[in-house]
Amino acid sequence: MSKNVYVFAEQRDGVIQKVAYELIGKARELADNLGQEVVAVVLGDGIQAAAAELFKFGADQVIVVDAPVLGEYSTEPYAKAMNAIITAKEPEIVIYGATAIGRDLAPRVSARVHTGLTADCTKLEIDEETKGLWMTRPAFGGNIMATIVCPNFRPQMATVRPGVMQALEADPSKSGTVEVFDAGVSEADMNIKIREVVKDTKKTVDITEAKILVSGGRGIGGPEGFDMLKELADELGGEISSSRACVDAGWIDRDRQVGQTGKTVRPNLYIAAGISGAIQHAAGMEDSDLIIAINKNNTAPIFEIADVGIVGDCTAIIPKLTEALKKLEK
Repeated sequence: MSKNVYVFAEQRDGVIQKVAYELIGKARELADNLGQEVVAVVLGDGIQAAAAELFKFGADQVIVVDAPVLGEYSTEPYAKAMNAIITAKEPEIVIYGATAIGRDLAPRVSARVHTGLTADCTKLEIDEETKGLWMTRPAFGGNIMATIVCPNFRPQMATVRPGVMQALEADPSKSGTVEVFDAGVSEADMNIKIREVVKDTKKTVDITEAKILVSGGRGIGGPEGFDMLKELADELGGEISSSRACVDAGWIDRDRQVGQTGKTVRPNLYIAAGISGAIQHAAGMEDSDLIIAINKNNTAPIFEIADVGIVGDCTAIIPKLTEALKKLEK
């Protein structure tokens, strides 16, 4: 009989990634509803000490596959290891982060264990009647939200976008036993040879970590509008972000995009300047603590979720707001 909620806890360079803690937090909720346990799975080389930290964030059990061939991600040995664990343990649910690694690994594992996979989920919940997993994700270009179920096969599998779920607060009192699992992986499983790993030194900003975001949409007028937003963000000690429209227009880098096809953020303050507030964008920022919207259109959907709404031209209002903040500092 299938049991327990498993999380693929992604690591890179021996460091457990933030998305793993987020997924364990959600898995804790799902497992409690089912009366089951949360099991974190970590694949790597010399990773046991880092894996033990997962107990503090909600894991009941941790399974480690420790082998030199798993030090750097490679599809075949990782897929073989996950397949071996799922076959031996028969989990009820397995969730992965919708990262570059998770998106490569999860579909291959689902094919091997002959089950379905729902990709890029933004919501997971248990159906109180059937106790099955409801997996919700954007569909048809983000115009609708589709809830998908997998009633006839186990495990139920999903990938979840980073930043969507919230990690639990660390509880140092929590501990457990790490199970070292022999998945039978070796160099013979490598169908490619990693000759060199070249790390990108480009400086990027993780907007999901920002406490204050000043975000721009088409209403800022052009790429130069982000200079105006950056000046305000600097005064507030925050970062700039963007709607998809600006990214598609080439006004700003994609790593600044908020929304269903970008990043999910939960800052203390989110200022939406010239953003209409379509459902695709709202899904990525509606859980912000305080939302201030500035838009010329008084019927823009953004005002439905904003805590404070200002009807007006953001290109005129933002500079005045920045100037007022500068005066306060004097």
